[in-house]
Amino acid sequence: MALKTAIQMDPISGIDIAGDSSFAILLEAQSRGHEIFYFEPNALATQDGKVFARGHTLTVRDEPGNHFTLTDQRREDLGSLDVLHMRQDPPFDMNYITATHMLEQIHPKTLVVNNPTEVRNAPEKIFILDFPEFMPPTLITKDPEEIKAFRKEHGDIILKPLYGNGGAGVFRLPEQDQNLNSLLEMFDSAFREAFIAQQYLADVRKGDKRIILVDGVPAGAINRVPAEGESRSNMHVGGRAEPIGMTKREHEICEALGPELKKRGLIFVGIDVIGDYLTEINVTSPTGIREVKKFGGEDIAALVWDAIEARL
Repeated sequence: MALKTAIQMDPISGIDIAGDSSFAILLEAQSRGHEIFYFEPNALATQDGKVFARGHTLTVRDEPGNHFTLTDQRREDLGSLDVLHMRQDPPFDMNYITATHMLEQIHPKTLVVNNPTEVRNAPEKIFILDFPEFMPPTLITKDPEEIKAFRKEHGDIILKPLYGNGGAGVFRLPEQDQNLNSLLEMFDSAFREAFIAQQYLADVRKGDKRIILVDGVPAGAINRVPAEGESRSNMHVGGRAEPIGMTKREHEICEALGPELKKRGLIFVGIDVIGDYLTEINVTSPTGIREVKKFGGEDIAALVWDAIEARL
């Protein structure tokens, strides 16, 4: 059955379709005959109990440089749709949180993927606190003395913004590094929120594994290997994707997370694992679909739509 669907995402003109998970989801929706309404986050509005947005009908093609067409510009009542994908990238700021409050008004009558209430309640670097048995030593605070004591205890740490993304603002600070005070001053002036410090995991040189779960079930994984001279493995900053399987420990992590993800309506989730440790649970705009399929793995976009259609 054809569904009336929408996607709330950053400008489609600027995406790299070779590695964009939203684009994979759109291609699969179109192949199933679903109508697609596209709009950007700033077009979202609510008035008199209704949630709406100005946008277009979207057609997509897997052709670099010619990957989309927009037609039929209009103001759409989002509560009249079957499914809406909330797929804009972080930062997870007040604008993002406001969008979850707006979309909460139409969910679950219009199925929002992921559930906006739970997206708001599960920031990637905080949600892992629910699973301490799988975490590396971690500190969340804005107190510089606590961070200094944490580094003294663990010797080599990573410091990053609590609500950052894509590897931006991630610093490795071994014990002999003399920039900690200056960095804390800079973070304090740039961010109102607390910071997150974690013990540096040397296994990151072997890769930072992204495991994708669909409705709580692991569906595929890729390994992201940092570039030479980098401690960050994000592909935005030069990380290299490669095929990889899953370890017994990673299956244990997924078995622990899966029921909670399913219960919360977090249909499409990407977790990050370094060595034996869970470092993030990404629920806002996870990536990795196209890389998994490229390396011969599951067609995760199809699995996502299977899960959506099953719920409907």
